Amino acid sequence: MPIQSYYHITKTVENDPMFDRKRAQKKLRLFVESNNYAIKQKAAIIVEHFHSDVISKGKVGGKARAMVVTSSIQRAIEYYYAITENLKTRKSPYKAIIAYSGEKSVGGRDVKESDINGFPSSQIEKKFKADPYRILVVADKFQTGFDEPLLHTMYVDKTLSDIAAVQTLSRLNRAAPQKNDTFILDFANSVEDIRDAFSRYYKTTILSAETDPNKLNDLINTLTELQVYTDVQVHELVELYLGNAERDKLDPILDICRQSYMDLEVEEQILFKSSAKTFVRTYNFLAATLPYGSVEWEMLSIFLTLLIPKLPSPRGDDLSEGILETVDLESYRAEAQTMVSIALEDEDAEIDPIPVQTDVGIAVPEMDYLTSILATFHDLFGNIEWTDEDKVRRQIAELPDIVNRDEAYQNAKKNSDAQNARDESDRASMEAIIGTMSAGIELYKHISSNPSLKKWVLDMVFNTTYDAPLPPDGESSSQE
Repeated sequence: MPIQSYYHITKTVENDPMFDRKRAQKKLRLFVESNNYAIKQKAAIIVEHFHSDVISKGKVGGKARAMVVTSSIQRAIEYYYAITENLKTRKSPYKAIIAYSGEKSVGGRDVKESDINGFPSSQIEKKFKADPYRILVVADKFQTGFDEPLLHTMYVDKTLSDIAAVQTLSRLNRAAPQKNDTFILDFANSVEDIRDAFSRYYKTTILSAETDPNKLNDLINTLTELQVYTDVQVHELVELYLGNAERDKLDPILDICRQSYMDLEVEEQILFKSSAKTFVRTYNFLAATLPYGSVEWEMLSIFLTLLIPKLPSPRGDDLSEGILETVDLESYRAEAQTMVSIALEDEDAEIDPIPVQTDVGIAVPEMDYLTSILATFHDLFGNIEWTDEDKVRRQIAELPDIVNRDEAYQNAKKNSDAQNARDESDRASMEAIIGTMSAGIELYKHISSNPSLKKWVLDMVFNTTYDAPLPPDGESSSQE
């Protein structure tokens, strides 16, 4: 079942600046899909579906598990906390686990998956088999080679194509007692894209031409000439990696190579990074088809796979820089589309070989005015009828975060009783509502004419943001 997301973005500046249209569109899409409100909305859909369509229907004999596939570590962390919050609100007996490699900065400190989960990474697969853990949130981990028969449902918020789509979604295809079906709720891909990906590998897959292995040596020569790494560094890092060394043992070697990359000219950075990606992609393909192997190629593939994520994009003039400071998300809506069972054609498929070539060069920017960029964006992703309810719903969801940042309310929570804190919460809530003029005035009209709605909104904000302080030692928290 595809879930179609619709957005409406407002311009927050009076003038109409120009930006690189293609880069701007990508940044706007990422901005919306990574927006805290959008993540919370999708997390709510996931938790509701998991309980009403998986748990309540006794999938896999009531033992069904689910996986949430995200596009980045940052997105996975946001999903994990949003899903956890929804599970708590629902008073669900189940919990989520997060899985990603390395560390990510959260709240000003670097955290590993084990820091968030509260148990070692080596225990993830074992924990996932036992209650209360039912939902696994992943970022480029457990998407291939993960065999868990209890996995029944997958929630996808990552663009998938070709073999990556097949490998990822096929995590569901493991037989188990009472497992009679599987299900995918997809926020990022169309039915046609998934059908095309699977059709290539459904029956006999014919390679239309050969991939020349000798081209890998040409790529190695190109990489070696740029002197970003040495053979000693490759061997040292791979030896540590295969010995299950901690990340803090690997990063110093990679960081030295990263600095060498940064010292290159822009054209050389482009050549190195594109050649490295091509080598890894081509080697992975050939490794599955060649009747022989190369230890040196395998080691370099491991090394480059670890190094590439550390290499920033070659620095050209980013003429889309600053666009996110000129816009704000006004409305967001996620709507379920028709549920389908994808049928594949009973025929062989032909695929092209992996191209052993690199596209070197900097794209020529296509400049356009912000107003025009937003109009095109809305044609693609906002082509529905928007209502005041869409704006109001988003603002209500954001009120707790706004009120929590209010200094007077924070002081009242720390130094006053619950009634004073409630007064400050209500004041901050009303100020926040009025402070956002367009949606704020609309919401203000609604709550002014509807006392029950006003009470619900103010109660929701206070109950979400106020944690009752613990009583002093020796005193009872109950009242006579």
